[in-house]
Amino acid sequence: MQIQIMSKNYTVSEKLENIIREKVAKLDRYFEDSASVKVMCSRIKDTCKLELTIKDKGLLFRSEVVSDNMYQNIDLALPKVERQIVKYSSKLKDKLRKNADIRELMFNDDFDYEIKPEECKVSKTKNFNIYPLTVNEAIMELENSDHAFYVFLNPDNGRVNVIYKRAEGDYGVIDPDYE
Repeated sequence: MQIQIMSKNYTVSEKLENIIREKVAKLDRYFEDSASVKVMCSRIKDTCKLELTIKDKGLLFRSEVVSDNMYQNIDLALPKVERQIVKYSSKLKDKLRKNADIRELMFNDDFDYEIKPEECKVSKTKNFNIYPLTVNEAIMELENSDHAFYVFLNPDNGRVNVIYKRAEGDYGVIDPDYE
């Protein structure tokens, strides 16, 4: 696994970096060498935030933890991600034969993962018109609504985008790539 430790408004000490690498390396048993792990350590006012993202062959596992101690954050984030991995792999095991190799199941490109209807339930479907808006206009619309996100047609790129408010208080734009 390739582990990348980044920081924003926070200085990662050598001791913390070694602890993060040591603890994250324990997840290596679930992944192949091509997996990449990004750990983002940041400070927001008086709190420390740790974001842990693992990517491997189209799979994405992510955990975000906020507390007043970065050492505590790594101890909280890792079990969250490990639960996601174990839950995903157990669903794969249930789907296929018993006692199958987890790595083989997780990274088999021919595997067609099927979600059981009772696992996911759509409780509401909403139709609405989208209009061409600049990002700034979409931010104003988001602020005027009582929603967590706002869908709009971005005239700069001609694609449907989503704007949302981030935990830090700024905004994010989702700009999908169509293949």
